Amino acid sequence: MGLPTSYSQSYGVLGEFFEKIRDAQAPDKFGHQNLKDLGYKSNNHRPFIPLMKSLGFLSSDGSPTQRYHEYRNHSKSREIMGQAIKEAYSDIFLIKSNPTDKDKDLVQGKFKSYHNASDNVAKLHTNTFYALLDIADLNHNVKPKVVVEQKEKQSTQTENKPQDTPLPKTLSASKVGLHYNIQIHLPATKDVEVYNAIFKSLKDHLID
Repeated sequence: MGLPTSYSQSYGVLGEFFEKIRDAQAPDKFGHQNLKDLGYKSNNHRPFIPLMKSLGFLSSDGSPTQRYHEYRNHSKSREIMGQAIKEAYSDIFLIKSNPTDKDKDLVQGKFKSYHNASDNVAKLHTNTFYALLDIADLNHNVKPKVVVEQKEKQSTQTENKPQDTPLPKTLSASKVGLHYNIQIHLPATKDVEVYNAIFKSLKDHLID
């Protein structure tokens, strides 16, 4: 959408104004009389109506939009405003995804160049934008993404986790057997009786 042309010299009461339209019943059409009924009778308050149109709260004929009705839900109002200003001020978010007070000079410069505006008008644009920023939640839609990334990370860690190596089964004591390997070095002799004596001794002591 670029940047809206609407701004207000009464940007200091924008937060209070949007609280009032959130808490009040939505009219069939929102006009200057509605501003007066809410207590905003100055000519400096009249720009609130074109600003609401820029934010998508009102249609061109002043009829409240679906966004206006959703904004009246207290639990969602900051989220809805965040969506509205991201659309209305899309060019700001192209240069700064999450503007802070430190970026005011940068934002003001963008308004000045985009609208070919004077320093004073660019400053009013900037202050109007930051007044809306104070009542908005820009990061609401980022949270689910973080959750998904964490789940994916956890899944990756699980996949990369080394598999437990099964320990070798131990044999029970009843299944353990002992085997002996006996080596006999026979003497070099031609006397057969020597060998017979040796083998007889082996038979008597080891086999029987």
